[in-house]
Amino acid sequence: MEFANNSKYGLTAAAVFAATVILVWFGWGLTPWWPLMWLAPVPALWFSLRSSWPVAGLVAFASWMAGNLVFFTYFHRLGQSPIAWVANFGSLALLVAAGVLLFRALVLRGAVWSAIVALASLWVSVDWLRYWTTPHGTAADLAYTQLKFLPFLQLASVTGPWGMSFLLLVVPAAAVAAWHMRERAPEQAKRVACAVGGLLLMVLGFGLLRLNLAGQQSTVKVGLAVSDAPENDDVVGGADALRLLQEYAAQAKALAARGAQVVVLPEKIAVVHDVDAAADDAFFQPIADAAGVTIVVGQLHLSPGANGTLRYNRAQVYSPHTAVASYDKEHMLPPFESNLTVGTQHLTLPRDGATWGVAICKDMDFTSMGRAYGKLDTGLLLVPAWDFNMDRTFHGHMEIMRGVESGFSIVRAAKNGYLTVSDDRGRVLAEARSDAAPFSTLLADVPVGHERTVYQILGDWFAWVAVAALVFVVIRALALLKAR
Repeated sequence: MEFANNSKYGLTAAAVFAATVILVWFGWGLTPWWPLMWLAPVPALWFSLRSSWPVAGLVAFASWMAGNLVFFTYFHRLGQSPIAWVANFGSLALLVAAGVLLFRALVLRGAVWSAIVALASLWVSVDWLRYWTTPHGTAADLAYTQLKFLPFLQLASVTGPWGMSFLLLVVPAAAVAAWHMRERAPEQAKRVACAVGGLLLMVLGFGLLRLNLAGQQSTVKVGLAVSDAPENDDVVGGADALRLLQEYAAQAKALAARGAQVVVLPEKIAVVHDVDAAADDAFFQPIADAAGVTIVVGQLHLSPGANGTLRYNRAQVYSPHTAVASYDKEHMLPPFESNLTVGTQHLTLPRDGATWGVAICKDMDFTSMGRAYGKLDTGLLLVPAWDFNMDRTFHGHMEIMRGVESGFSIVRAAKNGYLTVSDDRGRVLAEARSDAAPFSTLLADVPVGHERTVYQILGDWFAWVAVAALVFVVIRALALLKAR
């Protein structure tokens, strides 16, 4: 408590607050800079060992809450109330504050190893619980801040996002604990630094090795086309829908003429009624037959049902000389899609000894979707999507991790976002903005082939490790407090 009676106490708290806000804002924002997230927990953890627990908890909570104001405008543009932002990010800030205080209590009582995993095990355990109890999947996971750190990203193939988030919080906690002990317990400080530093080097070494190992062998030329033109938004059937579908068909034909073997178009191009389906098919099926190309077309499909109209967020798949196949989205975005009928079946397409799969936008926020397609030996996943412009990086790149986790390449065409092609190592092979032209297009070669991963086989095993670690840490902390 070296600042407890010092005039510098307030200035130190303010500096810790400011540093944390900057690190969280730029390290965990809509376009995160990955190195900063490794540093973001450090100021609050360091300050907690030199402050009273109420002040330490308050500074940790307030700084993470303020840092996450970067998402406030995003929530507002999505039509969410300020209360929704407070509920989401207030709970996360409370989680960080609780983890910081648990770290503080354990370090000050000599339980250093328990302290090092305290914040990480708490975060991952609660994050995993949120995954299963909210409709947003892994959307708030810290692991997504590391998508550009490719050697570290390979850890997802073993642990999923949970191991990445865990290590992302363990490393700064270990650094702070080792620094704190450098004079009073130098040998233990060295052991902590060597153990955690060695673990990090092992993880990065594995990542570098995996990046350089030969993976998928064959390639497919893919085409993507998206229009963000205002007149092409919210097209509701009839002549206007037919006009837009015909324009997209022309883009698909042009991409096929340039060699595309598969063309992916965005989510919900137009509202299509059952009575319009034949005209829809007449635009795309002849192109698929003539050019030998597979075309994936996103639409909002309306069908009469026993209790009213059924509304599906659907991907229609046109393959050469084959009956039209369809896939209905399985994970809806509330409240915008709360009135849609949830799909229940995955869709795979056998192609030249490989398997292609189809998913839609928010489906890719869920690790279970990636694992399901991995278990089906999928080598290429085709994803129509629709983002919200400002989240084109934050949300649009989440699907990259699904490919690393479960061993396949991904082609994603998003309105108000990016046209993105990525491989099973998380490398972005080609990308273009959807607003780059009236019809933005992209043509690229993508590796195809499925590679089984530990995460695909064992699933959320590491999340259970985090839960077990948390139980141990809490019991240890309670025992130490009781012994006072």
